[in-house]
Amino acid sequence: MPEFAEEEKTERRWSRSLPCLTDALESLNDRLLFAVPKKGRLHQACLDLLQGSDIQFHRHSRLDIALVKNHQIALVFLPAADIPTFVGEGRVDLGITGRDQVAEHEVVVPPTAESGVDEVLDLDFGRCNLQVQVPEKGTITKPEELIGKNVVTSFTNLAESYFRKLEAEQEGGEAVANGSGKPKLKTNIKYIGGSVEAACALGVADGIVDLVESGETMRAAGLKAISTVISSTAILIKNRHPSSAANEALVTLIAARIRGVITAQRYVLCTYNIHRDQLDAACKITPGKRAPTINSLEEPGWVAVSAMVEKKKISLRMDELEKVGAEDILVMNLENSRTKES
Repeated sequence: MPEFAEEEKTERRWSRSLPCLTDALESLNDRLLFAVPKKGRLHQACLDLLQGSDIQFHRHSRLDIALVKNHQIALVFLPAADIPTFVGEGRVDLGITGRDQVAEHEVVVPPTAESGVDEVLDLDFGRCNLQVQVPEKGTITKPEELIGKNVVTSFTNLAESYFRKLEAEQEGGEAVANGSGKPKLKTNIKYIGGSVEAACALGVADGIVDLVESGETMRAAGLKAISTVISSTAILIKNRHPSSAANEALVTLIAARIRGVITAQRYVLCTYNIHRDQLDAACKITPGKRAPTINSLEEPGWVAVSAMVEKKKISLRMDELEKVGAEDILVMNLENSRTKES
């Protein structure tokens, strides 16, 4: 029988018998539920992270639930924007989403002692900024100049909060309240789910609030950023009240595995030989995460040094080591790791 045959049978049974995702989740109360973005910019990086963490699963086509083979976990594939809601309400135990999505959710559903999410780990990918953007050739240079105009975004909650604060500052903190008790918003915030960058060119908006990664899409659309609403990265989040002690232990295990994978992706192991007279100078170049490992060589006066170095800085560090007399410099990639947080 194929390795994942039983999991596939269970998943097919869900597709025939369960009318909605809520019913499916309730049928998995013996497993930790782990929400993962089903598509979008974070999706593939999340799959790579799960693979590196040895979370083994098979996702049947068109199904949004997959059983993990080697742990009591079920993966739930959801839109990234929905994951803070599912985790915050305790529908799932753990999730990966963007910090921007958590902030967007918490504008309208502020965390309390009984509900909300806790950030477990910054996953160090998916970095971007939610920025206010306007036409490059236009006259607007400050976000305050958009007050009272049309602004298009997929992040209506954060945009409304941002412009409400700007309007209150402009009015000296005396903005007129509407029926909900919030300051009445002069700026017209419109929701568009995709291709937000086209809104200005099409005459729909005077400015937009949208995510910027490299900035290429923004520049291609003839836009420029004039303010940053929030900086974001992918994060691992958990519900504030674990459903069981076993699930809490499993969350700790998953977090440790993911942290190990991320560390292995960020660092390399650098080893080299150097004379003791230059050892102090070399150790300042490669201090390691805690301290370098130093071993004496058979040749008098020489030592071998090993230290973890950030991958993006390794070429520069090798140049510096050569200048202080290091020899036989070798660099090795890390497959995985377990290290303390630094």
